[in-house]
Amino acid sequence: MAETAHTTAEVQHGGGHSGVFPPFDSTTFASQILWLAITFGLFYVLMAKVVLPRIGGILEVRHDRIAGDLEEANRLKAESEAAGAAYEKALAEARRNAQGIAAETRAKLAAEVDAKRHAAEAGLSGKITEAEARIAEIKTKALGEVDGIAVDTTEALIAALIGEQVGRDDAVAAVAAVTGK
Repeated sequence: MAETAHTTAEVQHGGGHSGVFPPFDSTTFASQILWLAITFGLFYVLMAKVVLPRIGGILEVRHDRIAGDLEEANRLKAESEAAGAAYEKALAEARRNAQGIAAETRAKLAAEVDAKRHAAEAGLSGKITEAEARIAEIKTKALGEVDGIAVDTTEALIAALIGEQVGRDDAVAAVAAVTGK
């Protein structure tokens, strides 16, 4: 086996650097403060002239958009409330109209029913008067025939009881004596 040799090299610090951390080195304070002021000034100018106006513009646009959306929402709310009120008004008017139409229809139907009832009553009254006249006529005719029937019955009864035929004039006189005519 072959042996390899390792060599190490050490780097020596030279050049007058001391072991102090550079930001804490008192010899560089003046240049550090100068560069801090320059950097701060550049960042301040960059923020004031570029970044903050853009952020402000974005915030202003967002604020305007929110305000516009709120105005639109309020306008739509007012429109919907107005539409709701108009709907309720139209609904109430439709109910009133429906009630009016129903009342008018009821009155019209009641008038039609009354007219038909009066016509039917008049027709029935006419038929009753006509029937009463026929009944009176039939009664008069029947009463006129009662004397004849009484005479015929008297003749038949006498013939059945006595066995003799009675004359028509005798039977009429007998019926007249009984009825008082």
